[in-house]
Amino acid sequence: MVFEGSSAAISHTGKVRSNNQDSGYAGANLFVVADGMGGHAGGDVASTLAVDRMQALDHPYTSTDDAQAALQAAATTAASDLVRASKERPELSGLGTTLSAIVMVDEYAVIGHIGDSRIYLFRDDALTQITADHTFVQRLVDSGRITLEEARYHPRRSVLMRVLSDMDIDPELDMFVMPTLPGDRWLLCSDGLSGVVDELHIARAMRLGLAPGRTADNLLKQALDGGAPDNVTVVLVDVGGAHPLSSGTATIVGAASNPSDLPVPTARPSLTGWLHPVRQAANEPTHFEPDADYFEEIIEEDRRRARRRRVTWLAALVIALLALAGGGVLAYNWTQTRYYVGADEDSVVIYRGVQQSIGPISLSTEVQDTDILLADLPSYQRSAVERTINARSLADAQAITERLSASVLPPVDPEPTPSETPTPAPTTEAPAP
Repeated sequence: MVFEGSSAAISHTGKVRSNNQDSGYAGANLFVVADGMGGHAGGDVASTLAVDRMQALDHPYTSTDDAQAALQAAATTAASDLVRASKERPELSGLGTTLSAIVMVDEYAVIGHIGDSRIYLFRDDALTQITADHTFVQRLVDSGRITLEEARYHPRRSVLMRVLSDMDIDPELDMFVMPTLPGDRWLLCSDGLSGVVDELHIARAMRLGLAPGRTADNLLKQALDGGAPDNVTVVLVDVGGAHPLSSGTATIVGAASNPSDLPVPTARPSLTGWLHPVRQAANEPTHFEPDADYFEEIIEEDRRRARRRRVTWLAALVIALLALAGGGVLAYNWTQTRYYVGADEDSVVIYRGVQQSIGPISLSTEVQDTDILLADLPSYQRSAVERTINARSLADAQAITERLSASVLPPVDPEPTPSETPTPAPTTEAPAP
């Protein structure tokens, strides 16, 4: 089924770069943005090769599974093309490109993504970033080490962890399928747009409801007004909507719009270093342009960071355990300077420690059984002893027990049994004479 909707694609060199290393494609069913890197010419070649391979996917599909398989296969073939180009033209060594693509299959968008170009969805007046950047700072954000706002200005925000490149013939794309609805607006863009224009202003431009071409122009103008330090590429796709497809021909922009035999300018002399001995760059790059050891260095850096993190966490855990143990020892020693007067089963006892327990471990021990019976104490003192009476020292505890001993009730003598008084015998008085 042919996709029903409208689209537009636009690409600009920006205000700083001397050439455009981005490529974009908007066709009948396929929409792509590729942001190349790799020196003065390598980025041009990389993004062009990627888009050239992707163009073959611009046809209807019977299922989303078929479209996903085709996307992955095309990306793998593009990676092989980059490897071949690097071998045939050593001056291109280290070339690579991001790739963000949508294949429309009936009411679904099949998405393939690698790198830091982005795909957004504008639906129900809300803009949502659909893809995740494969960057070093995004890993820092995901791990909670920095915020999204901090990531925008991080000095290593352009270090890419995953791209299509001449270093990996089996690239790992993020692949997923999302349902589409009439009225959806899909935005594919290079970081020349997303790195300059924030999501609030992107959403405002989308919310105006202008045709895709005018909306793309609006977004590009905002990037240029913001300085446009990098190439800017925008592909905008409306699902259904009020703007019908004006042309059935595909639109190709950026480096891929040049002939396939893209000339490679003579490399300009540059200083070499131990880390990038053959690196050439047109301007200060916003991407990390890899040399032959790029992925190995990044992977090793991740490993070192992971090792440092594990060592740090282990050291922190050991320190915490030692602190906990030391604190426990100090706390226990302190409890052993405390005393209190309490009761065992039937008598008054002096204890050292405190009344609490930690699980099965009691924090008090019996010091002296005073042999003062609870039953011999007045009721109010017996209740106090049963609740325990704190003492500042052993001497204080002993003074308390002495006062308790002094208040012991004297033994109560049993009431005497009344003696039997004999009943006098009745006397008979003699009658008076």
